[in-house]
Amino acid sequence: MRRKRFQKGSLQVRTHGKHRVWVACWWEDGGRPSKVLGRYSQMSKGEAEAALATILQPINSGVGRGTKPVYTFDQFIQEEYLPFCRRSWKESTGGTSEQIINTHLKGEFGNQLLGAIRREELQDLLDRKALDLSSSPVKHLRWFLNAIFKLAMSDGLVVNNPAAALRIPKECQPGRDLRPLTEEEVIEYLEVFDLREKVISWLAIFSGMRPGEILALRWRSVTGDVIRVSQRVYKRVLGTPKNGKARDAAMSPGTYELFQEWATFAVDPSPDGFVFPSENITTPLSPDNLWRRYMLPKLEKVGLGWGTFQVLRRTNASLGDKHGVDRKVAADQRGHGFGVSLDVYTSSDLDQKRAALKKLEAAVLRKPQPKRRSA
Repeated sequence: MRRKRFQKGSLQVRTHGKHRVWVACWWEDGGRPSKVLGRYSQMSKGEAEAALATILQPINSGVGRGTKPVYTFDQFIQEEYLPFCRRSWKESTGGTSEQIINTHLKGEFGNQLLGAIRREELQDLLDRKALDLSSSPVKHLRWFLNAIFKLAMSDGLVVNNPAAALRIPKECQPGRDLRPLTEEEVIEYLEVFDLREKVISWLAIFSGMRPGEILALRWRSVTGDVIRVSQRVYKRVLGTPKNGKARDAAMSPGTYELFQEWATFAVDPSPDGFVFPSENITTPLSPDNLWRRYMLPKLEKVGLGWGTFQVLRRTNASLGDKHGVDRKVAADQRGHGFGVSLDVYTSSDLDQKRAALKKLEAAVLRKPQPKRRSA
């Protein structure tokens, strides 16, 4: 029996009544059926090719070894990329990543054949997004496009990766200014709170802990001035820390002193009790409720409402670097990679820059000391 061959079918533009339409033709069971796909004025060639590929997919499945399925961009995202990534993504990563892909990418390329998308189209997308977005989300879009086509390439679905050489446009909108708090602002920040919010703020600023890690703490996690960070809470769900690894975090002397004071008010001091419980005691305090109800109103009164937990994390990194804290030790304390610590969280203030320039100038212009004449 003659072996069936993989077929691509054909597309034609015909006049149907008063309108020009896309017509798909293919071979099936010895015949050559056809189907009207849509109006020529309302459907691009790429969309027509995608519709034809969808028709042919069940016919071509199993035709021969090595035959690869034909995906549209949307089909590949839903059937291959997202299921593969969900195996390793944490809930927080998955939620934000899928939102970015669905909002900014699917609408642009959803019906196009994956293998027909060109680098110029992808770069044009980034250029358009840069008119409304800052460089950070545009960089995320470039990263996702590269990851999507890398996976498709590894599966043999595309010949090359059209996203590999994409560039971030120079015309991106300015992003939010998330500068760290100064030393003076840190003092003002801490003074506005009652004991509970003050302890939480000290843990964020001086121990570099994430809000979800702080609020997921149980009393068994604390031994002296050492905190075992093994859980975090995200959208009221307890899970492992963001990088998936437990770590031991130290407390500064001032944090430890405040923590001891807070322990005397523990509602449930048992090992499984939460250090910062919600009103029903059996669940941890919600980060959103903590910020919106108890922290933001007081901070706005002193002009520090912009000091979010992300700002506190930057403050820990930047002030630690300014005052000579070992960068590797600081990164381990915060629970992220060394490169992330320097590139994302650490920034230098003017005092550090002045001191660096003074040090450089003194080193370059230093004159040799004159030799003393012998008697």
